[in-house]
Amino acid sequence: MSRPPRFILAAPPSADGVATLSGGEMRHLRDVMRLRAGAELTVLAPDGVEYVAQVAGFEGNKAMLLISSKRPRKALPPLILAAAIIKGPRMDFLVEKAAELGATELWPVMCARGVVRSPGGERIARWRRLVEAATKQSLVPAKMEIRNPLSFADLVKTAPRDTLRVLCTPGGEPLGALARRAKPRSIMLVVGPEGDFERTELETAREEGFVAARLGPTRLRSETAALAALAIVGEALDEFGEGD
Repeated sequence: MSRPPRFILAAPPSADGVATLSGGEMRHLRDVMRLRAGAELTVLAPDGVEYVAQVAGFEGNKAMLLISSKRPRKALPPLILAAAIIKGPRMDFLVEKAAELGATELWPVMCARGVVRSPGGERIARWRRLVEAATKQSLVPAKMEIRNPLSFADLVKTAPRDTLRVLCTPGGEPLGALARRAKPRSIMLVVGPEGDFERTELETAREEGFVAARLGPTRLRSETAALAALAIVGEALDEFGEGD
């Protein structure tokens, strides 16, 4: 049996088990999926909790839902991707696939060798729409949060100290081996632009506790490196979670 469709809630369900969908989510439910009263679906709340619900009916521009149960959620360490901002469609692709692969946060980074400066609000809004669609399609445990763009220097200063902070760059041990050995509570993967990081960026990051890890023997595009890193670490963290 196929899994019921998934929707994103703007607010948690009420204490008596009622939730609502409005705007684009309501129109998608009613006009695209053509769901009617009694139809089953799943909804993801802002806190990452997923529920099974049924359509109760429609009131004006809202779909009224009745929560029937809460889905069990597998706890995995936060997986943060700090990625150099790259050009147009390639960055859109990176954002969408990072959400599908289970990244919990995306930090868009302006690096010294990057060709793109800070993106505008319209572009960030597009990324967030891509994340919503990817979250519904892929059934990842939580919706990826997109942070405000920042410089590499600010990334080094603000990256959480209790997180394993990894520079994906030639040198160091293989990324998968590092993740399995460290068994981190959370991990940040930092991926640079096409020309890699500048030497001064690498030195500054290492002085602040970042470690280097390699992805493999070939030279990868920035978006390919980001997605390969997420896939490698996601598999390692999943194994860690199973054995915990």
